[in-house]
Amino acid sequence: MKDIMNIKEIDNIARLENEYDLQKASLLERKLRLMADENPELKAIRKKLRSLIKDYEDRNWYDFEKVTDPQIESSDKAEEIVQNEEAFIRRRKAAIRKKLKEFDMTQQELGVLLGHPKSYMSELINGVSHFTLKDLIIIHRIFGISLKTLITTYLQSGTREKVRESINKLNKPKLKLRKNEMA
Repeated sequence: MKDIMNIKEIDNIARLENEYDLQKASLLERKLRLMADENPELKAIRKKLRSLIKDYEDRNWYDFEKVTDPQIESSDKAEEIVQNEEAFIRRRKAAIRKKLKEFDMTQQELGVLLGHPKSYMSELINGVSHFTLKDLIIIHRIFGISLKTLITTYLQSGTREKVRESINKLNKPKLKLRKNEMA
């Protein structure tokens, strides 16, 4: 599952490809369950996520006897990564909410500053959709929240592998990815 900027992009996903996708989809589905009352159009997206999750589990976890140790390890690793990503989102959310309170502002008023509607602000704050870099810079400049608190530097495994392959092709031994991985 590619990195989703807007939750509505879920409609374009044909299937989950790996354990990370499964864990990420499961987390999003749980978040949407809580948000769907406030924004009914999220119900269809949640239904699509449940369908993607079921399809993946039917393809990969249907027969307990055929589940391998590497498959379980991959699942555990993916779960740890998603939990760490979620912890980052919770810390960012807390920092933003603290500043909103300090400045006697609402989430909706932050949406006005960023040019986003109320329901979309809820998606952003809760990590269901991604803030744009511009949004995060505005938040940083207005509230003085550290960019380290606002912007994760974690790379998904596919991106990390591509970068490592590129580094190997360049044959530059001093060049390497810094160990800033979440899991």
